[in-house]
Amino acid sequence: MEREFTGREEEMSMLFELWEKRGPSFVVCRGRRRIGKSTLIEEFARRSACRFIEISGLAPDEKVDNQRQLDSFCESLSLQTGMPEVKVDSWKKAFALLAQAVKGRARTIILLDEISWMGAYDPSFPGELKNLWDLSLVRRGGLVFFVCGSVSAWIQKNILNNTGFVGRISLEFVLEELKLRDCISFWGRQAEHLDAGEFFDILSVTGGIPRYLEEINPRLSAEENIKRMCFTPAGYLFKDFENIFNTVFEKSHEAKRAIMATLGKGPRSVSGIAQALGKKRNGHLSEHLDELEKAGFIAKDAGMNPETGGKALEVRYRIRDNYSRFFLRYIEPRREAIAKKAYKFASLDSLPEWNAVRGFQFESLMVNHFAEFYPKLGLGSARADSIAPYYRPASKGRGKGVQVDLLIQSPKTVYVVEVKRCREIGTDIAREVESKIERLRIRKGVSIRTALVYLGELDPQVREDGYFSALIPAEDILGRRDGKMTTAD
Repeated sequence: MEREFTGREEEMSMLFELWEKRGPSFVVCRGRRRIGKSTLIEEFARRSACRFIEISGLAPDEKVDNQRQLDSFCESLSLQTGMPEVKVDSWKKAFALLAQAVKGRARTIILLDEISWMGAYDPSFPGELKNLWDLSLVRRGGLVFFVCGSVSAWIQKNILNNTGFVGRISLEFVLEELKLRDCISFWGRQAEHLDAGEFFDILSVTGGIPRYLEEINPRLSAEENIKRMCFTPAGYLFKDFENIFNTVFEKSHEAKRAIMATLGKGPRSVSGIAQALGKKRNGHLSEHLDELEKAGFIAKDAGMNPETGGKALEVRYRIRDNYSRFFLRYIEPRREAIAKKAYKFASLDSLPEWNAVRGFQFESLMVNHFAEFYPKLGLGSARADSIAPYYRPASKGRGKGVQVDLLIQSPKTVYVVEVKRCREIGTDIAREVESKIERLRIRKGVSIRTALVYLGELDPQVREDGYFSALIPAEDILGRRDGKMTTAD
């Protein structure tokens, strides 16, 4: 049974606005593999009820070269348009066939998917793509032309930063994870009866990645789903890290994999990463970090310094992608045993360090999806100048270090956000946060407020004490109250 399309209403509204233009639209869409880029565009075409042509580049392989890409392009074009299949030896000729196929007045959507794979073997590809637009498509009304891909660095270099495309791109966006409450739909009717902990067990491993959520069997418990997907040789999440990582980064995947392994142990500065790798801090390392960030695997936390209101003393990188972190920290170290079907356990709770890993994954999930609980903080229309995790190492001059899960800074208020997942959350949570505030040394003239985003049984005294300016149960972020589904606010 085909799963119903879910979420992405903001993106869909943005795309439908393109039809209100008189002329054609050139759209660039980037995002992590499995994030649902092509699915979004396919749904846009379905709702638009117009002609749709979708051609995808072939994944990197030792047998794939430029001619194979050209042959695949022409074959796909022929199958979808009824045009005779011809063999061409250049992108100029291939794009001429595409231009011929979309002549006429019928509203049309064209998607060139995995554009970086398509154009990887011919340096003239970006120029011929520009010519396709300038000489043919720009004169075509009722047309939306998408180029889409998961290798963001290639798109950045060859299209977005290419002077040939200046002024031609109508819309450029990065597709992010599904909103957490939209993820609920993957459980179907079963969602009505499940505890929030089950949802977050899965989401802490998968993030809001639609393709991974499609692998859920809603009739099984979260524990059984995680066992099946992560800890069996045939499990989708047991294998997918290598599948996506190697194809996205190709020749540089080993160097980037080493960086990911380092960050799998916790966030680090550029100097800290270089030291862990036993390498010098140089342009190559910065380039790898930039490409990992653009591909959606890592994030750069460069918030403001709450002591001065200026730049943070130390910029740190962390793994942003929940699945990648879980794979590197928990699946890969057990990979050989899992592959031999020798990794057996009674329950997830019995696994070493499981609760700590689950808590850290939950924290990362909440930081990634801060926009979904931000309105509940009570900031109103105040401008947020900085939203990021904050870290200051211990030093002789500054004393003890401090680490804040999420520090939100506006011109007159600093919000210290603690994220906690624990079976029971007692009154000591207030003391923990107060200790962090004492070490933060917030600049004068700025108010401090506190928030707790939590999953677990909260001691009633925590609420009664009134220490936290905002208490946000994770169930509310999912759109669930009192164990039942609610509609979006």
